[in-house]
Amino acid sequence: MKLLRFHTVIKISFFIALGAIIPLLISSNLPERNLPIVQQEPGPVELIIPEVPEKAEFAGEIFDLRPYDRREKMDRELLAFTYMHSNTLQILKKANRFFPQIEPILKEEGIPDDFKYLMAIESSMNTMARSPAGAAGLWQIMPQTAKELGLEVNDLVDERYNIEKSTRAACKYLKKAYAKYGDWMLVSASYNAGQGRISSQLQKQNVDHGMDLWLVEETSRYMFRLLAVKELFKSPRKFGFALKNKDLYPAIPYTTEIVTTPIADLSAYAQSKGITYARLKDANPWLRGTSLPNRTGKKYEIRIPLSDKIIYDPQQTKAHNKNWVID
Repeated sequence: MKLLRFHTVIKISFFIALGAIIPLLISSNLPERNLPIVQQEPGPVELIIPEVPEKAEFAGEIFDLRPYDRREKMDRELLAFTYMHSNTLQILKKANRFFPQIEPILKEEGIPDDFKYLMAIESSMNTMARSPAGAAGLWQIMPQTAKELGLEVNDLVDERYNIEKSTRAACKYLKKAYAKYGDWMLVSASYNAGQGRISSQLQKQNVDHGMDLWLVEETSRYMFRLLAVKELFKSPRKFGFALKNKDLYPAIPYTTEIVTTPIADLSAYAQSKGITYARLKDANPWLRGTSLPNRTGKKYEIRIPLSDKIIYDPQQTKAHNKNWVID
């Protein structure tokens, strides 16, 4: 038994020694290599710092941004658009679809073209946007305000989600506010805070310009967000966004059908038009229910997407504004 244990120990010792020697023999026969030195500490990362302009223009008025308070407020909004990547990218992509629809209406209604940027910051150009307070649609109109502006708002039809009708309703509000203030920036501030609050603060603070008012943070930022988003659309590349034509959302071709009678089942109606119920609702988000009773014979315009044009072709997408893209 002792002899057996002795031989076992010898064998174990031999294999341990062999295991240590073999790697040395192998490595001695390998050619020498100059291995790269790994940099342990990364170099500095260069962040994009958007430049704050000395002045900015909105709706024909020039704003001096050199005073420290204005400059720092503008800087905050420029940085927000630079680093809130997903939201900024969505705004840039969707503008290619919605600006061509909004611009002609603003022009026809006599509203400065720059107010398309107000629509952009109100809803991030989400047609289904709805705030906790109940404002809805691209222009974020409150229910009572919508009714006062002539829009139909109920459980089955909500024209705040109708792109053309809500834009014309917003134009009514903007023109009424301009008749009161004679200042488009004050008009934009009142769109956010309400005319009553803006009027009372102008009187209490005894200032001539809305940008010099001490307001709640949301409204104070609102005016500078308008200026900042306009700068973004001038040159997205300066904010670090290198978009190509194919990245933008194209317009969806559709036909318009005039309806003056009830539609009992919108799903069946969609199928009869060769489209899905989902695409019917996407093209007409103002249709809030599964039917359109229309007991009064009111005329509704329903958009029908062309079934042969719904396939996305990135090679055919063109930028509405060449400054938005790098190709």
